[in-house]
Amino acid sequence: MAEDLHIQQSSVAYGDENIIHLDDMEHIRRRPGMYIGKLGDGSHSDDGIYVLIKESIDNSIDEFRMGEGKVIEVDVQDGHVRVRDYGRGIPLGKLVEVVSMLNTGGKYDSKAFKKSVGLNGVGTKAVNALSSFFAVQSFREGKTRRAEFSQGKLTSDTGILDYSGTEKRGTIIEFVPDNSKGLFENYKFRDDYIEELLRNYAYLNTGLTLIYNGHKYTSRNGLLDLLTENMTVEPLYPIIHLKGEDIEIALTHTDQNSDEYYSFVNGQHTIQGGTHQTAYREAIGRTIKEFFNKNQDLADIRNGVVGAIAINVEEPVFESQTKVKLGSKDMSPSGGVSVNKFVNDFVKQQLDNFLHKHPEITEVMLQKIQDSEKERKAIAGVTKAARERAKKNLVNNPKLRDCQIHLNDTKPVKSAKDADDDLRLESCIFITEGLSASGSITKSRDVRTQAVFSLRGKPLNSYGLSKSVVYENEEFNCLQSALNIEDGLDELRYNKVIIATDADVDGMHIRLLMLTFFLQFFPDLVKKGHVYILQTPLFRVKDKTQTRYCYSEEERLAAINEIKNPEITRFKGLGEISPDEFKGFIGAGIRLDQVMLRKEDKVSELLNYYMGKNTTERQQFIIDNLVVEEDAVEGEMEE
Repeated sequence: MAEDLHIQQSSVAYGDENIIHLDDMEHIRRRPGMYIGKLGDGSHSDDGIYVLIKESIDNSIDEFRMGEGKVIEVDVQDGHVRVRDYGRGIPLGKLVEVVSMLNTGGKYDSKAFKKSVGLNGVGTKAVNALSSFFAVQSFREGKTRRAEFSQGKLTSDTGILDYSGTEKRGTIIEFVPDNSKGLFENYKFRDDYIEELLRNYAYLNTGLTLIYNGHKYTSRNGLLDLLTENMTVEPLYPIIHLKGEDIEIALTHTDQNSDEYYSFVNGQHTIQGGTHQTAYREAIGRTIKEFFNKNQDLADIRNGVVGAIAINVEEPVFESQTKVKLGSKDMSPSGGVSVNKFVNDFVKQQLDNFLHKHPEITEVMLQKIQDSEKERKAIAGVTKAARERAKKNLVNNPKLRDCQIHLNDTKPVKSAKDADDDLRLESCIFITEGLSASGSITKSRDVRTQAVFSLRGKPLNSYGLSKSVVYENEEFNCLQSALNIEDGLDELRYNKVIIATDADVDGMHIRLLMLTFFLQFFPDLVKKGHVYILQTPLFRVKDKTQTRYCYSEEERLAAINEIKNPEITRFKGLGEISPDEFKGFIGAGIRLDQVMLRKEDKVSELLNYYMGKNTTERQQFIIDNLVVEEDAVEGEMEE
């Protein structure tokens, strides 16, 4: 048997002809994950088509930060993207090379772009390679040049021409994401994701105007505007806003039960934080503790803090091409000052000075810290016992079927299938109702990246309760422990927290109860885009030759019209779906709805109305708005 195995392995051909060279564009197309993180169809904010827009805008932002060009225009129509800036324009002689040859750009010399977002010469090349149509045109010193590409290959080049038209200097980038199989299939841009991207650019670049499909985005007060427009709860005191060379911070306290942060490096939104955010969080705690000099617990000081930090780093090092987490330890490649010391020194001096000058704010701050301390001490016994249980549960938690790879693993975990994928970003946990549902998912999941947490019936309605319920309620405590979010999101174990409930009234109720729990005690988990709702099919329509799974009534009717003599099954619970079927619903074709949280949603009012104690008022609302479609009911009965 060993000899047979040896013969089989030796028969695999491996010679000179197996060694191939890929040009830059082909390498990007074969390994897109290495350059833009993930692909996707536009339904999630971190899908690749938004990374393409960001990469196209980043160069224009860098021009503005160098004092060139105060307006950036972004137009998206029918999948066609156009980005126009009024900076200096790409040097015409190198126009084609800049957008098609890796490691080609003007940002390697720090004299030209000291604190740029994109230093590795990849951004626009990735956009070019992953677009079915890509064009770049530069206007510079009375001359212009335009080049067009398809899938990274040059299709036309005007060469350098004299220009006397009305267009001012600057650069135009146009592209259409490639919807070929294996890339951005069936993609669609969402305005709200693009608008959020542009608002963040505006907050971080005061004086810059971004125009998206005719709508202007600008900011006068930077991070102060960011917190004002994004906070879903009211601040306890006016937002503290401090600026210095290469650093800007803003912070306040709120009545929420955790702290949360927005962080940026060189204008890049570092969603997963990094060295600067960690330093900022620690500096806030230490500075306030030293100011009051009352031996306060750092957890009490930071409880309820909502803060933002933006710093400029020379040649920053990020943990991936998508630049969502800063890895730099020093402010420049030559060392000198560490990021931690730079942030800590600024916060310690400037925040301490501010606190001494504003006793009306420190009075409110101290009261908030004391309230947090009282609550912590009141549940200290419960917390200690719950933590002991949680430690045991991590070893043998009957509710958790864990996976092998987690978001907080210290090193990237590469996929055997695609060596450029970091599987940490694929890590997720399904929160299911009951053992039958969790059983189907557990048997069909990918054990590397998909964990399952099983609820026992309906969880407690946590609205209006103190944080002690997180520790007193066994399921909530086990879930908090599984997610590893007691002390914030820095060590979150799963990138996606997926609520997977039945498609019936009880399932909807459980979904609302879980969302209430997260919004009450861990709102940052929602705000950072980690919470999702799993879509599962409502119907199976099949005959002897084909099977169609339908996620809506419209899809069901369409399937009935296309399949002769169909057999129709209505799925009421996840437990009714066999493990073999479930593989298709939580694999490559998984459908997820990301839970979004915006200030205009008025979350506090919604939770109070729908989850509060006003039962009579809600009953009347249901009675007034109940709709019974008699024709539809009769049609179902006839079938």
